[in-house]
Amino acid sequence: MTSFALLLLRAVTGGFLAGHGAQKLFGAFGGRGPEGTARNFEKIGIEPARKWAVIAGATELTGGALTALGLLSPAGPVVSIAPMIVAWRKQHGDKPIWVNQGGAELPATNIAIASALALAGPGALSFDRLFGVRMPWWLSCLVIAACPRRRDRTRGRHPRDRGRDPPRGSAAVRRGSRADPDRVIAQIASSSCSVGTGAVCVRGGRSRNS
Repeated sequence: MTSFALLLLRAVTGGFLAGHGAQKLFGAFGGRGPEGTARNFEKIGIEPARKWAVIAGATELTGGALTALGLLSPAGPVVSIAPMIVAWRKQHGDKPIWVNQGGAELPATNIAIASALALAGPGALSFDRLFGVRMPWWLSCLVIAACPRRRDRTRGRHPRDRGRDPPRGSAAVRRGSRADPDRVIAQIASSSCSVGTGAVCVRGGRSRNS
């Protein structure tokens, strides 16, 4: 029953997340496509908007699909967390937590589920178990550890600060030209997906969860 419960969580959470990615990338399921997503990203201060719209869509589609299939775990759940953090901070960060007040209730729920799946493993009803694939645990730890370290080394600016531009050539301009933290998170998500997909997997290994 534990494996069936994990399958249910994976299929629903991963499936919906992959659908969100398809909305951003292809305009599927009534989505806006990359152009419409880019316009929304511009409003919340993520630039270059079209580039990060494509990265966000690819991250959600890949992370959601890997999670739903239970393949290369825990790459799927780890990748899925990054766009949820960006959504929480950029779209809901200044609001109460509840969804009826425009808050981050849904991203918080998805982060909790993805974290639980990353820790618990995909279960027996998964492609990892079917093909005898097991991703090295230390590689996942490196991906997770890289996120806060790289965020600490960056500084970003919110759209509300754009009207208060410092003098050209000043130290503040040089600091403001560094990568936005949300761009770094998106880049980490994309990179971790590539690392997870290309990782050397141990075939014939036992699954972490029955």
